[in-house]
Amino acid sequence: MATGHGDAKAKATGAHTEADGGHHGGGFPPFESTYFASQLVSLVIAFVALYIIVSRFALPKVGGVIEARQNAIEGDLAQAQKLKDESDAALKAYEAELAAARSRAQAIGNETREKLNASAEAERKALEEKLAGRLADAEKQIAATRTTAMGNVRSIAADAAGAIVQRLTGTAPDAAAVTKAVDASLKG
Repeated sequence: MATGHGDAKAKATGAHTEADGGHHGGGFPPFESTYFASQLVSLVIAFVALYIIVSRFALPKVGGVIEARQNAIEGDLAQAQKLKDESDAALKAYEAELAAARSRAQAIGNETREKLNASAEAERKALEEKLAGRLADAEKQIAATRTTAMGNVRSIAADAAGAIVQRLTGTAPDAAAVTKAVDASLKG
């Protein structure tokens, strides 16, 4: 059987060799010059069909996607610019309000300071007047006290002089003479 199988294989190989007997070299069919014309025609037909398919179906879809993306980007940029402008306007308004608030605060501070200064000045004047009145009253009281004291000093001096003379001499002096001597010494 091994021999029979080997004969069949040899016959098949020989039959193939006889069929290929007209071709020498047996190269790659696309590189054989006999097939070039038909291959070029097939290539042109495939290229034209591919070009039509791409230009009619794929490119419009891709162009639509690109255009949609471009529109979306432009819309986003416009929205961003609008928001930036609004932000800038809000910032300017905030800065203007802040400056106005600062000036109002400064004006209120100045007004309050002036009111306090005027109030303090009025209180100072009232206190000075009150103190001047008290000082005048005190001076009147001092003058009255001095007058009273001076009157008492005369009588005290006369009593003291009488007591001194009595101690020194041992006899009581005349009250009228002591008073006369004290008056004379106070005037001089």
